[in-house]
Amino acid sequence: MNRRSFIALTGGAAVSAALPQPRIGAETVMDLRTGLASLYGLDDRFGGATVGPLAQAHFSRVERIIATTSYPGTIGRQLRLIAGETAEHVAWLAFDAGDNQRALVHWRHALTRAEELQDHSLAVLVMASMALMNIREKQPDKALELARGAQEKAKGWASPSLLSILATREARALAMLGDHAGARSRLADATRVYEQERGARPLPDWAVFHGPGELAMAQAALFTEAGHHKAAVDWLRRSLGHQESSYARNEALVRFSLAGALARAGEAEESAHELKSGSVLLTEVSSGRARSSMQEAHSFLHALDPAAAAAGTAHLIA
Repeated sequence: MNRRSFIALTGGAAVSAALPQPRIGAETVMDLRTGLASLYGLDDRFGGATVGPLAQAHFSRVERIIATTSYPGTIGRQLRLIAGETAEHVAWLAFDAGDNQRALVHWRHALTRAEELQDHSLAVLVMASMALMNIREKQPDKALELARGAQEKAKGWASPSLLSILATREARALAMLGDHAGARSRLADATRVYEQERGARPLPDWAVFHGPGELAMAQAALFTEAGHHKAAVDWLRRSLGHQESSYARNEALVRFSLAGALARAGEAEESAHELKSGSVLLTEVSSGRARSSMQEAHSFLHALDPAAAAAGTAHLIA
């Protein structure tokens, strides 16, 4: 490098260092929060595999703003909270896409932010999400610990709907552990506290999924764990009736659960029908979680009636 180039480069760096950093205010915070809210809606409609890269880009933007701009302390706290909430959503989308290891990395990052800010609402959100992952991974001990820990943090400030979500996850973990009486009791609590609020005040964007359909799905899960598959079918049909048409991923999850319950109840033809109906929804939504549920339901159908599984649904699993 010649002397003139060196002077130009070092002189330019010095001028750059002397420039004031952009100052961030409430307008930027509002823009970032609006962006995060839109990601929640996209997740419901298109699934984690599709929306995950968008959430990762949003997370990178928030972290860049924190690292490279100036702001007063109150704005800085809001930025760090949005970073934590976005990290949690990146984790959730990774979980839905089937990448649980990546999900754990981002959930731990979100928990670190929650501890740094002493923000119990973010910590509870992370713990509730991790509990659901543990339930799907057949790790009820971990799910129970997280659900109960989240309820402890939620004491004194959480809305009835949030308490209902946490009690529902505790109930499912108890059922998997064989404590069926305890599971029924906690799900009854979840239903009762949900009915206390039911539309009385707006929910956080991440919690709008919870309602009669989710509670019916949980009741079906309790019956499944107890081996009462026909009863599970009835509750899954109730859950399906509460699903919004715009939430393709959630409808697919219920239909595949219903297909599995029908197969375990001895209803091969109806099981195959629900599998096909659910598979149509996978043309709209990209969710590893939904696809794994489809594969599980197909395995139950195959165990009941290999011919029906092969004739009607084998192409879905390819």
